[in-house]
Amino acid sequence: MKIAFLSQEFEVVGSRTLREEFMSVFNKQMEISARIEKVQVGLESATDDMDLMARLLDELDNLQKQAELTDLYNVDVNINKMMPELGFTMEDADKLVASFSGGWQMRIALGKILLQEPDLLLLDEPTNHLDLDSIEWLEGYLKKQDVPMVIVSHDRATLDQLCTKIVETDMGVSKTFEGNYSEYVTAKAAWIEAQRMAFEKQQKEISRTEDLIQRLSGGANSGRASAAEKQLEKMQEVGNIVEKPFERKALKFRFPELERSGKKVLEVRNLNFQYEGKVLFNNANLLVERGEKLAIIGPNGCGKSTLLRMIMGMEEPTSGEVALGEHRVVLNYFEQNQAEALDLEKTVLQTVEQAAEDWTINDIKALLGRCNFKADMVHRKVAFLSGGEKARLALCKFMVTPSTLLILDEPTNHLDIPSKEMLEEALREYSGTVIAVSHDRYFLRQIVNRVVEVKGQKLNDYVGDYNYYLENNLEARRRELEREKELETLAPTVKAKSKMSKAEKELQKKQKAKSFQQSKAKAKVSKNAKRWN
Repeated sequence: MKIAFLSQEFEVVGSRTLREEFMSVFNKQMEISARIEKVQVGLESATDDMDLMARLLDELDNLQKQAELTDLYNVDVNINKMMPELGFTMEDADKLVASFSGGWQMRIALGKILLQEPDLLLLDEPTNHLDLDSIEWLEGYLKKQDVPMVIVSHDRATLDQLCTKIVETDMGVSKTFEGNYSEYVTAKAAWIEAQRMAFEKQQKEISRTEDLIQRLSGGANSGRASAAEKQLEKMQEVGNIVEKPFERKALKFRFPELERSGKKVLEVRNLNFQYEGKVLFNNANLLVERGEKLAIIGPNGCGKSTLLRMIMGMEEPTSGEVALGEHRVVLNYFEQNQAEALDLEKTVLQTVEQAAEDWTINDIKALLGRCNFKADMVHRKVAFLSGGEKARLALCKFMVTPSTLLILDEPTNHLDIPSKEMLEEALREYSGTVIAVSHDRYFLRQIVNRVVEVKGQKLNDYVGDYNYYLENNLEARRRELEREKELETLAPTVKAKSKMSKAEKELQKKQKAKSFQQSKAKAKVSKNAKRWN
């Protein structure tokens, strides 16, 4: 079995041309081709040496057989076929890989993998660092591939688009659910409820049997007590015992808030900005008021992060103005890849303590505990944390600073799903103003009530949530409708593929029977029925 792996950091060489990068996949074929060329040159100069010519002809014959076995003569054909499928033109073949944006370098890395014709494709966080257009392209392209895939991702929208099965691993135990991410959430909740009911029922039966044994012990009822003991032993045998479902405690947090700001929080007036000769903003305007939760979206390189830095005073406009409101606008900035800026020599506790000026040590430890940093981890140095733990720690550090305006640049990058859910809930509960740059569609749907798209060097305003943006942006809406239609066609039946105990099966039978009786009693049944940056 040939297994191919697309890592989080795309493995491409910027100094190669596009064609050279694709050719690098075929090392064996290129070696054979070079040897064939060398033998052919040798033959041209060996016309007077018949023995040498004979040896070279034998070698050439052997090399040509190897060329056929390794499909050497179809390498160019396969590359020329792959390039337009990835969105490249033939004119792109001689361009340097470094001249392509991150989203297009992702396509190159993916193309290199698929040229190997793998039997299994492994993808590790494939949507990291991609803009929305690149993510949507990737999802559409992967759907067309006739190869099994195993995807590790915290992008819930991508899991909804691509997956037909979800394998959850927790506490060393894995459980498989049929369907995409949304169906998994529903199926898991149903499984937990059924498991809890079965567990409680068995515990009641165990208690009842133990009471019975105690009452019947001794005397004339000893036979009945012995039978009850055997019944209890059978219930407690491995395979018959119903385990209490493990439910990870939801992470909870609230942003510390200050007295509310004035109504006008931010105003962008006639903004112009150029960087290295490239115009990012041309006469752009925007007004943000208290309590708005605003998403800034657009392709990589369009100026989203630059706009945030101008709001923070870290960049100056070429002309125009980016002005904060005059009354109690206190900023808190979560910079992109903030986890990478953590001091590796500080401990977990020291990192948060440095930012939490008015917090007691116990309160900081309590917060760290809610963010899944156990007591034995708070004195661990940042250098020894995993990538996900660093991301969570950076979020904790951000969360302890009081503010009236939160500025977030790709806050969900590298966060696991429980941490994303904690952040989403905290942002929903936050009464201040939020401005977030994000490519996480699931996250945007959870928190924003206004969308600003950076397009054509302007700030295009959609006063509504992310779904409102989709409905009113014809191109985005068309893409979304196509994905929804495909999902409806491919959606499998939700079914938890978990091994059920006897008690669970019995409970399921009774529930089905009860549902059947209820349905018979009803009089009616309602049927409801996107290159360069």
